[in-house]
Amino acid sequence: MARAKREPAPPGPSLWRVRLATVRSRVILAVIGLTALALTIAGLTAYSLERALTEQRVQGYLDRSVEEFRVLSAQGVDSTGRPFLESSLDELLRTAMQRHVLATNESALGVINGKVAWTAPEGVPLRPELDPEFVAAVLPLSALDQVTRSRLQTAQHDYFFAVIPVRSPTETGALVHVFDMRAEELLLQGTYVTYALVATGSLVVVGFLIWLLVGRLLRQIRLLRTTAEDITEHDLSRRIPVQGNDDLSALAGTVNAMLDRLKSAIGSQRQLLDDVGHELRTPVTIVRGHLELMDADLPHDVRATRTLALDEIDRMVRLVDDLLTLAKAERTDFVQPSPTDVGRLTDETLEKARALAQRRWTLDQLADVEAALDAQRIAQAWLQLASNAVKYSPDDTPIALGSAVRLGELRLWVRDQGVGIAPDERERVLARFGRGSTAALRADGAGLGLAIVDKIVTAHGGRVDIESTPDLGSTITLVLPLQAAAPNRPSQEAIA
Repeated sequence: MARAKREPAPPGPSLWRVRLATVRSRVILAVIGLTALALTIAGLTAYSLERALTEQRVQGYLDRSVEEFRVLSAQGVDSTGRPFLESSLDELLRTAMQRHVLATNESALGVINGKVAWTAPEGVPLRPELDPEFVAAVLPLSALDQVTRSRLQTAQHDYFFAVIPVRSPTETGALVHVFDMRAEELLLQGTYVTYALVATGSLVVVGFLIWLLVGRLLRQIRLLRTTAEDITEHDLSRRIPVQGNDDLSALAGTVNAMLDRLKSAIGSQRQLLDDVGHELRTPVTIVRGHLELMDADLPHDVRATRTLALDEIDRMVRLVDDLLTLAKAERTDFVQPSPTDVGRLTDETLEKARALAQRRWTLDQLADVEAALDAQRIAQAWLQLASNAVKYSPDDTPIALGSAVRLGELRLWVRDQGVGIAPDERERVLARFGRGSTAALRADGAGLGLAIVDKIVTAHGGRVDIESTPDLGSTITLVLPLQAAAPNRPSQEAIA
């Protein structure tokens, strides 16, 4: 039996590839690359300009040398007072070379009758007279009648020179000024070698500073990553520290807000599951118990059990609807405000409340304003208050609704003469499954009505005010913010 061959594992990513995969490395490489490109372009441009300026400078030296020699040959005199051109070219060339101060990388020759007669002092480094190619090229030019400016590359040097011819009645000659352009370029290159070294050092410094800066900028992202890694369904308390007001700080704030919403959503989900498990267990147990004890052979027992089961199912449906409403209250689109005529909403809510029970319904006051609110949700909360008033007040007592604008706030209320709410229970009745001690004795309920009312009002940026005296009645008010409101209509009292 042949042994199976084990295929080698594919090579993993190299260390460099892993390092370059980080945002920090890519940003640093991009900045260093752009900086190096900018420094290179700047250096090459400056080098080209400096090289052109060097040639112009040498050209200027030669032009001044030509002009100085012309003036000397035309106006100069020898030691005896005779003009140079009437005496000896040898004296003219010697005097011209003595008076001229040679520049760096410059030299000079004096030519008489086709031969080199004078050379630069021994301390001058450039010795063109020792370059046969240069001498052979220059001597014929000394016999011409015009100044010659030219450039010549030989095996030894790169010359830029000017040949200035001069004549006397008996002789021909020329003064030659010459520059070594190769030496000039070496000086320039030395300068830019220094520039390259400084630029390289600058890149190192820039890279280090960018490394620190990018690391500081990306700290929020690292915190974001580590926080996201630490967050679990069971621990949503971690938050990213927000420092400054830049884009990354805004991102951290956005993520924190997202975590708040996520925590709220998961909390609502858990609360919903807990509530459903807690509140539905009782009616389900009741229905199951009656079904187990029901005698199918007794029609009246079947009818009674059926009636009880339907009643418990209706209670479960109402409970589920209330729980779903509370769960939706955590969503950002729970309320959708739009311009609403508060006076019309008050009239419509009063008409709907009349169907709750045969009571003496009255209107305390009506606000003739337009406000931005979710009319359906506000009507739902308002009718819930009216329904509670029906449950917890005697049948022969009136119930009043009203709306008004006071101190820049829209107030919508329900007033009854019922059992009231004790001061120490007012906060509890607004919580889920919170009920007052007297309410629990008077009517059945899960204790979700006022919790729904509170969620609706809170979603509008408002609050629920409770004014109540036990055994005398309550006035529960929905207080909503109102930016601008028109004057109220005159109050309408006791509209039955």
